[in-house]
Amino acid sequence: MDQSSLVYGAVILLSGGIASLYTLLVLWSPPPIITHDSEKKYLSNASPKKPLPLTRLADPSTVDLTIVVPAFNETERLPAMMQDTIQHLASVSAGLEHKRTYEILVVDDGSSDGTSVTALELAKKYPQANIKVVTLEKNIGKGGAVRHGMLYAGGERLLMADADGASRIQDLEELWKAMDKIAPDNGPGVVVGSRAHLVKSEAVVKRSLLRNILMYGLHTILRIVGVGHIRDTQCGFKLFSRSAAQQIFPAQHLPTWIFDVELLLLAKQLRIPVAEVPIEWHEVAGSKLNVVTASVQMLRDLLIVRANHLLGRWTAYPAKQKSE
Repeated sequence: MDQSSLVYGAVILLSGGIASLYTLLVLWSPPPIITHDSEKKYLSNASPKKPLPLTRLADPSTVDLTIVVPAFNETERLPAMMQDTIQHLASVSAGLEHKRTYEILVVDDGSSDGTSVTALELAKKYPQANIKVVTLEKNIGKGGAVRHGMLYAGGERLLMADADGASRIQDLEELWKAMDKIAPDNGPGVVVGSRAHLVKSEAVVKRSLLRNILMYGLHTILRIVGVGHIRDTQCGFKLFSRSAAQQIFPAQHLPTWIFDVELLLLAKQLRIPVAEVPIEWHEVAGSKLNVVTASVQMLRDLLIVRANHLLGRWTAYPAKQKSE
């Protein structure tokens, strides 16, 4: 066999390998998230039977703040979180010259335990709070539930907050101050609640060995994929300006729990400023995360995100470019 034949064969093998990897990437990448007509509407205390249309993210804001609460089988943990949240919002608003208007958007991610019913009962219990309940037709994952809530939120600023109440709602004010600094005049900005300062604390040390191994392994991989500058990507307490959300969430693809990394990669790609603010946090019983399967899914999804962004299959465009 001459040298040219060897080169030709190597090229064939290399091309076939690249084609195979690309095919696997396409097959493993999640399909587009489909939004059903019923999911574009909500129920509330004011309208508990007749669904009303939600505000689209592309439209002008209707309130100062939207809190998006993804909820999957959260009948037990949601009431305490909602009580703390509403009490805090009321106390803050009372002390402000300009009353902070808000809405709380509970996104039931296809629960089987009556989470939507519980959320509507809470809306009735707290009629002064603007609680809206959206029920997804099937479970799509925490990332998909957050994305849906953000795409149909009316706030000028949008907070994602977990239903378990593990993050202290009072720390919203620290995120708010940081947003004022990095995104004045309602410009694009993201503020990340961070538990990095708690790594050596009792709250983290007492977690299971598997969870801590997962945490350190995740940090190593994050440095590889390009968001190692954020010390805590996974805290479910993040504040977005409306202009940032309008660019980030339509471009989000991952519906799984590692979606936070994709959001931060998109912010980096779009050159949206990101601040990280220490917050208080505590473990809450009842987590539905399977550490072993989550670890495998985490690695797969991070590779999928990075590969799709490097190849340009997934991308986002600044608002100015998008409108041209």
